[in-house]
Amino acid sequence: MSDECELIVLRYDTPSLERLRSNSFGYVSANGRPLVDLLDPQPGERVLDLGCGTGVMTAEIALRGAEVLGIDGSPAMIEKALAQHPGIDFIVGDGHDFTVVQAYDAVFSNAALHWMSRDPGTVIANVREALAPGGRFVAEMGGAGNCAELTAAMLTAWREYGLREPDLPWYFPTPAEYAQRLEREGFVVRLLEYFDRTTPLDECPGGAADWVRMYAASVLDGLPPDIVDPLLRRVNELAAPALRRESGWMADYVRLRFAAVRR
Repeated sequence: MSDECELIVLRYDTPSLERLRSNSFGYVSANGRPLVDLLDPQPGERVLDLGCGTGVMTAEIALRGAEVLGIDGSPAMIEKALAQHPGIDFIVGDGHDFTVVQAYDAVFSNAALHWMSRDPGTVIANVREALAPGGRFVAEMGGAGNCAELTAAMLTAWREYGLREPDLPWYFPTPAEYAQRLEREGFVVRLLEYFDRTTPLDECPGGAADWVRMYAASVLDGLPPDIVDPLLRRVNELAAPALRRESGWMADYVRLRFAAVRR
């Protein structure tokens, strides 16, 4: 790390997050307030929401008075965003090759950067080019160890069925790795947090099997159709001891949250 990097790296369980305070980026509480508070968008600022999905966070940024553009690689997501948030601009775009005409004051990204796994360095370089000097990059993504139990269950089931290990579609970096990438691409890291956030899988009533279908569908491509259901039942059996509670299934999420400034 260079001497310029004023970096805080923390690893902690979720309850201890509320003890963290910083007056940079309008940051108040990493646990009790959303990522938009860390961004602290100001009226009249230009903000780009990279990997905006259906635009929920984009709309929240716009409510703060910022001029915001949402970008996502999924045409279906952008179609929903346009329908649900009239008056906000959304376009289809890939983090690996997007460009902008006029520089932005901030780039924001929530739960999207880990999907841009082909070349993370290029994504960061594109973000830098989209920012004015001194512009800020504020994001949260999956960090190293994210979904470790879910992934282990999946890989074990694949081995038991004699299948080739699947290519996983995500990039979950360590704090040091991502901080170094940011520095190499011309950012000064001001804050970096690394924390566990076990999360109910409310959208996956079928447990780990549903999670695979929803978030790792590509690993099922090309498999014989007759083995998919028993294979995923085995994933459930393997994941259940660690992730199934009386209240339902949980996901073992680990998050990486940061705020950086373009040099």
